[in-house]
Amino acid sequence: MKKMAFEKYKKYEKIELKDRTWPNNEITKAPIWTSVDLRDGNQSLIVPMNVEEKLEFFKLLVDVGFKEIEIGFPSASQIEYDFLRNLVDNNLIPDDVTIQVLTQARESLIRKTFESLKGVKRAIVHLYNSTSTLQRDVVFNKGKDEIKKIAIEGTRLIKELAKDFDGEIILEYSPESFTGTELDYALEVCEAVQETWKPTPEKKMIFNLPATVEMSTPNVYADQIEWMIKNFKDRKSVYISLHTHNDRGTGVAASELALLAGADRVEGTLFGNGERTGNVDIVALALNLFSQGIDPKLDFSDINKVINIYERCCKIPVHIRHPYAGKLVYTAFSGSHQDAINKGLKIYKEKGQKIWEVPYLPVDPADLGREYEALVRINSQSGKGGIAYVMDYYFGYKLPKSMHREFADIIQAISEKQGEVAPDTILATFEKEYLNLSGPYKLVSYKINETELEEEEQIENNKNTTITLKYKYNNEVKEIQGINGNGPLDALRRAFSKNNILNFRILNYTEHALGEGSDSKAASYIEIQDKNGNSSYGVGVDTNIICSAIKAVFSAMNRL
Repeated sequence: MKKMAFEKYKKYEKIELKDRTWPNNEITKAPIWTSVDLRDGNQSLIVPMNVEEKLEFFKLLVDVGFKEIEIGFPSASQIEYDFLRNLVDNNLIPDDVTIQVLTQARESLIRKTFESLKGVKRAIVHLYNSTSTLQRDVVFNKGKDEIKKIAIEGTRLIKELAKDFDGEIILEYSPESFTGTELDYALEVCEAVQETWKPTPEKKMIFNLPATVEMSTPNVYADQIEWMIKNFKDRKSVYISLHTHNDRGTGVAASELALLAGADRVEGTLFGNGERTGNVDIVALALNLFSQGIDPKLDFSDINKVINIYERCCKIPVHIRHPYAGKLVYTAFSGSHQDAINKGLKIYKEKGQKIWEVPYLPVDPADLGREYEALVRINSQSGKGGIAYVMDYYFGYKLPKSMHREFADIIQAISEKQGEVAPDTILATFEKEYLNLSGPYKLVSYKINETELEEEEQIENNKNTTITLKYKYNNEVKEIQGINGNGPLDALRRAFSKNNILNFRILNYTEHALGEGSDSKAASYIEIQDKNGNSSYGVGVDTNIICSAIKAVFSAMNRL
């Protein structure tokens, strides 16, 4: 076995904290939740959200119950500036929601931040600069006094601009990379900011103490937070906020222990999206409280809705084993687990228990809009996701999400007549409904020609595909041609439209390999819509990907 190069790393120093209290404390209430999905989460996406997606996500966060939402970095991005103006100009910020905007401690950025906030009734201006030993030496080449001066001057400018601002401004300051900063120096900088801003118990400011990079075990972060809280001169005038990342995979634990240490507030994202391994997962944190009988102050009773919007806007799937939300977290594959859960559910219902106690299920799936699935058992109560899972797990068909409901309705009709539907029956129904349709349209043959374009033409016009098609319509062979298509499917659509046979447009198209190797088949899924607005999916399977796509069109036409 090869030895890993562990010698190049050094152990994180423990915190000298006498009489620590957090190990004996309990979390008895939800913290102040602050979503940073639209800033910290968004900046980590391969394809960041556009304004429309940010609006949809903002509404989701409001519906879930967030009262503080960091909506972006408007001084550094035109899209985020425009998004903020959209919220203000269209009066989309509820009166009980405070928006938060991030800015570096630079004069030009701070001034533009205030420009973007015009018309906002109440906002948190989140000021930050890095204070860590490593960044002072490597990135900025500045000493401690110079770094502290940056924080003080940024605070002073915000205070001046806040005087003339029509709404309420709350200051939040983050010593970025707090966990890489000497504790006494982090406190020195924070107290310099506090002295400049002069918060009171009636008008508090926020000190956000981030594990920008998770560097230690969770107990050390809790020690750091308790040390800071014990040493603040005026603790009653500040909120202590957490912002943990997940580099060591313990972001949730770190936040929970730091709440035990006395923190008031948590910044995080839905499902832990964020830079590198992500921010702390607020869904997990909130539902951990819920599972202990504590009101989380956030509503995840329709977790599937939250997942759907998250996946659509972020283009990131929620892992199937994700706590509380994954597709398989309420599914037992083990026979002994299935037996214990089924017995527990039976007793819970028969006795009418008020307290949830069922083996292997820390929460009632129904409280999150989900249901328990023993292995994969499909009946009239099964959701569309379960049926799609059967098609994928057993047979390799990865149905597009927008097709799930269509096929689920077909299976549900069967299950309502006969009860549980076995996987083989589901496959046979799929093949009958999509793959083995006899008419009225039936593909006979096709020929595709691609015209080579000059380089300039390729930029301006990609419509260079012609298809010559033979097909049967009610057993009568016909031949048609489609020209100037921007691909085989578009040429095919044009062929039927041009000859006034069937006018339709293509709404969705996906494909994937069925199996592995050079002889594997391809599965194509296509959704078409006719001129009357009727739509239907079709499926094609063939060793040739183009042929499978054309078969999918014929399948959709026949079903339509």
